[in-house]
Amino acid sequence: MSDFNKHDADHLETLDRDLHRLSYLENATQYVSRPMVGPGIALAFMVLAGLSAAIFFGFEPQNYVVILAAVFGAYMALNIGANDVANNMGPAVGANALSLGGAIAIAVVFESAGALLAGGDVVSTISKGIIAPSTMASASVFIWAMMAALISAALWVNLATWVGAPVSTTHSVVGGVMGAGIAAAGFGAVNWPTMSAIAASWVISPMLGGLIAAAFLALIKSRVIYQEDKIAAARKWVPILVGIMAGAFASYLALKGLKRVMKIDLPTALLIGLALGVLAWIVTIPLIRRQAEGLENRNKSLKVLFGIPLVISAALLSFAHGANDVANAVGPLAAIVHAAEFGSFADKVAIPMWVMIIGAFGISFGLFLFGPKLIRMVGSQITKLNPMRAYCVSLSAAITVIVASWLGLPVSSTHIAVGAVFGVGFYREWDAARRMRASSETLPEERRIAPEERRRRKLVRRSHFMTIIAAWVITVPAAAIMSGLIFYILNAVVN
Repeated sequence: MSDFNKHDADHLETLDRDLHRLSYLENATQYVSRPMVGPGIALAFMVLAGLSAAIFFGFEPQNYVVILAAVFGAYMALNIGANDVANNMGPAVGANALSLGGAIAIAVVFESAGALLAGGDVVSTISKGIIAPSTMASASVFIWAMMAALISAALWVNLATWVGAPVSTTHSVVGGVMGAGIAAAGFGAVNWPTMSAIAASWVISPMLGGLIAAAFLALIKSRVIYQEDKIAAARKWVPILVGIMAGAFASYLALKGLKRVMKIDLPTALLIGLALGVLAWIVTIPLIRRQAEGLENRNKSLKVLFGIPLVISAALLSFAHGANDVANAVGPLAAIVHAAEFGSFADKVAIPMWVMIIGAFGISFGLFLFGPKLIRMVGSQITKLNPMRAYCVSLSAAITVIVASWLGLPVSSTHIAVGAVFGVGFYREWDAARRMRASSETLPEERRIAPEERRRRKLVRRSHFMTIIAAWVITVPAAAIMSGLIFYILNAVVN
């Protein structure tokens, strides 16, 4: 080899080593920076929300409070997407009816559609009458109280998401409004009977959701799973269950998701649900018969029959959630915009479209960027779900909301859905223990499972159960305390 060729070979070898080093550095940089992509996009969205407010109102000093409120409204919407939407998609993902990516894609589409198409155009600025506007000394005091409520609710939901606890965004906003109201106008500003009803819902909604989910799971087990001919039983009962689901969701959407289109009372919603439920039952009978052909007589085959109804129920829950809960993100923001624009405040105000868009896209971005953590928590880490159990959870969520509306109780979709997951898990524990005790009586002594071992075999993770319950209990007081402190800080800075 000539000196020239040897020099070229050495040069190429050195170049290859340098390229390898650069590749390793690039890969390491990508790995390190990956956790920062989500927060970076979220921050960009918040800045964009502030710029949108500036475009609509101008960059004058008197409009800075609206721009700031838009930024925090976007922050709240991101946190709602990260925490609250897991309740809709978690069971379907945990049951392997949907992949994580597919669930996120469906949720993004249906959450946005629900918020933009059926989101309420009128929202209570003081969150369902928790505080009286007449107790506020001036419009500026009201604005800073709503700002404090918005910031505290967003911070609390963000903290809960980081810990891995699904909490009620509605209760976070309620606590924020209550705390800011007390700080601004004293304890007399709070409507305590309303707060008592909300406190009652902390207990009633998860228990009701759990009981309804457990009841449907017991029905499926007794009428389908424990039958000798499971496929024949499924042909009969799956269309009935699909009809119940269709009727429940039709009533649910009529009550909660169509406020912007028309006002529908409970009896009318139930009649709509009954009609659509019967129609779905009739249509589903031949479809299930065709789908059940050739299936083996075992539990695994039943999962196929529940897969599509479960996906549809998850999508409908996302639509209703987007329509109903977008107000949690943009309600205080809409109140601030109205007070800043007109110099007055009222019980109810119209939500501008640009504010609604911030809420809708914020929920979608939050779900896409930060939602997987809570989706996995609800779907698989509390208890093991399959399509049948997840179906019971989704069905329970819709029915519980209808029952709560009939009773006039303010409920949280988060408490209902997670309570339903607990209900399914605890029912399975009870049923397994009951069947084990019955079978152990026929077994010889040496083959019987000791009571200590039976107690060890729990199907619901107690650590997650205690964490979630603790987060629920302290949500309102924690958000209230944070909101009061933030109001005092804002008031001190402004004045």
